[in-house]
Amino acid sequence: MLTPATALAADEGFARFVASLWPEAQQAGVSRATFDAVTAGLEPDYKLPDLLLPGRPKTGAPSQAEFVQVPADYLKEARIEALAGHGRKLLAQYGPTLRAIEQRFGVPATVVLAIWGRETDYGRYRLPYDAIRVMATQAYVGRRKDQYRTEFILAMKIISEGAVTRQGMRSSWAGATGLTQFLPSEYYKHGVDFDGDGKIDIWNSVPDALASAAQQLVNKGWKPGVRWAYEVRAPANADCTLGRPEVTKPIGQWLREGFAPARGERLGATELAEPASLLQPEGIYGPAFLTTKNYFVIKEYNFSDLYVLFVGHLADRITNPQPFATPWAATKQLRTADVEAMQRGLTRLGFYHDKVDGKAGMLTRAALGAYQKSARLKLDCWPSESVLRSIEAAR
Repeated sequence: MLTPATALAADEGFARFVASLWPEAQQAGVSRATFDAVTAGLEPDYKLPDLLLPGRPKTGAPSQAEFVQVPADYLKEARIEALAGHGRKLLAQYGPTLRAIEQRFGVPATVVLAIWGRETDYGRYRLPYDAIRVMATQAYVGRRKDQYRTEFILAMKIISEGAVTRQGMRSSWAGATGLTQFLPSEYYKHGVDFDGDGKIDIWNSVPDALASAAQQLVNKGWKPGVRWAYEVRAPANADCTLGRPEVTKPIGQWLREGFAPARGERLGATELAEPASLLQPEGIYGPAFLTTKNYFVIKEYNFSDLYVLFVGHLADRITNPQPFATPWAATKQLRTADVEAMQRGLTRLGFYHDKVDGKAGMLTRAALGAYQKSARLKLDCWPSESVLRSIEAAR
């Protein structure tokens, strides 16, 4: 761990590091007055996750839950319904703005509302961190120093341009800021002045924040008129190893293979022709979905299947009160360290070729299913202690 002496030395190093950024900040358009005001008395926050510090694990373990969250924990029904209820009020309150956003960008009003609801509880949640301190610390000793060096300078540029005050730029531990949670680089890529006041204000202007969220989705490939996903019932013989993003078939083909809309709805010809991937977040046990391109566009906003399920389902619930047709089944998930061990074992055996991150996402579940097939185990694509022990014993 950092001792007082090493902490003092580190802080002196931090001060030198911050001062050394002035030429880059100046080149980016930051005024000297802003640079001096923003960095005066700035101290690092060594309690943040994802830092590379002596005596701390490199994985950023403090940011990870001891156990991987099961979907039912993440998508709590009471939480979804409460957000959906407030979303209905906001849909009416900001009706003209939301209709204008939908007309201009082709992104449904309910989707941008759901992002706002998930990210900051419709602006009612006060982000807990000083964004400048977060980004400076991450630029100094974070795992992604180069990225945050740029984010830190762009954050100062935003303040220099008067879009938000130094005190008003609050963030998550990773530096995402504003009502819809943008990094500074995303602000410059996707920000929109939708209220026409001459500045892009994603902190206080609801029109700017929601239009910027819509613009980000468009820039990442949003396809107008296409749903994010369809909940389906999988046939008894469904192969859960097909649940990978690269395995796509027209929705009509999935239906011909035995998948069926969960509530029996009839789909039009355009919908049936739409390419989709299979998603089974709990393997064979819980709800199943056919996910369209727009599912993966939302995933570009936050690379988590549970996040997309939350946003997509909340968007649906704002106008339709029905919960998922199939209830969540899993009550327990492996520890993060155990999922990492499973990923390493699957990598060693040649089934898994992605990063070891302790998260049982689509690729991990598909690789697990492929192992279950080869070992003649029950095929369920769900990480369990018994499967982990089998993988670790396999040669």
